[in-house]
Amino acid sequence: MTGRKPPGVSFPDWVERQIQDAERRGAFRDLPGAGKPIPGIDRPRGDLDWVADYLRRENVDVAAVLPPALALAKEVEDLPRTLLTLRSERDVRETVEDLNRRIAAAQRAPQDGPVVRVRPVDVERTVAEWAQAAR
Repeated sequence: MTGRKPPGVSFPDWVERQIQDAERRGAFRDLPGAGKPIPGIDRPRGDLDWVADYLRRENVDVAAVLPPALALAKEVEDLPRTLLTLRSERDVRETVEDLNRRIAAAQRAPQDGPVVRVRPVDVERTVAEWAQAAR
């Protein structure tokens, strides 16, 4: 690969020339996945699909990059799976109460991004459901 684009050559032509040179040198032989279809190539793509794919590939905590309203909604949606990992009623209660405190704080705060539409979770009902599932 050349270090700099030669004067008078367009970027697309310069890149294409480098690709062709690499092909002639055999730089693309024996790459993993050679001859196999690219996963998802036939799937319709939205404008931000590449962002979702990147976050998935890099194992980024999606809640960390979502606006507060969406992160809290995702957390409420994931709550049943989260509670399955807990061992005691006290831990379940603390987890739900902490989530409810953060929901209340987000509802009181000036709205930055989407409006917080998620409601606090019923602690007693959630604890009872957890206890029933734990049996």
